[in-house]
Amino acid sequence: MAKEKKKPLKETKPEGSPEKKAKEVNVKDKPEKSQKKNTSDKTVINELKEQLSDEKDRNLRLLAEFENFKKRKQRELDEFKKFANEAVFRQLLTVVDNLERAILSAKETSDEDGLLGGVRLTHKEVIKLFETFNVTPVEAENQLFDPNFHQAVNQEETDEVPENTVTTVLQKGYCLHGRLIRPAMVIVSKKLEKNEALKEN
Repeated sequence: MAKEKKKPLKETKPEGSPEKKAKEVNVKDKPEKSQKKNTSDKTVINELKEQLSDEKDRNLRLLAEFENFKKRKQRELDEFKKFANEAVFRQLLTVVDNLERAILSAKETSDEDGLLGGVRLTHKEVIKLFETFNVTPVEAENQLFDPNFHQAVNQEETDEVPENTVTTVLQKGYCLHGRLIRPAMVIVSKKLEKNEALKEN
């Protein structure tokens, strides 16, 4: 009879053996590792949220700066449009001066009514053009002298008006949209000296 082969007995490890304990420790460690991973993920998410919030704030600031830039450029463009024709009106002022002199001359020399009427009509049309583009004359006659709008070329001693009052306008001044483009050329009153007053008396 053939001998039956004996099966090797499985090696049984006693309870409390080091290998069994190691396995139990590994099983216990798994939840701790999972918790650490969750904590790490939350930290990353929070950091990303902060970065996103910072980017939103930055974009809002950039948007506000861009809007301010657009408004500033629009104001500059509007300002440019207002005063783009300033040089043209400077030239037209001379035309107005000549027409006004012609009107005075026609009155003094009693020229034909047709000439005077034509000159007056031309003058009127030019003044209307000025008004269309907000070109307005500077108030000067009998006004207190204002160096911002008047250019004094002489003084006149008198006691009929307060000192430093415009007595005569030699050449009108004009403003474009409130900005002076030519001052009024004027003669200004000066206080009458006592000696002069006594001589007149």
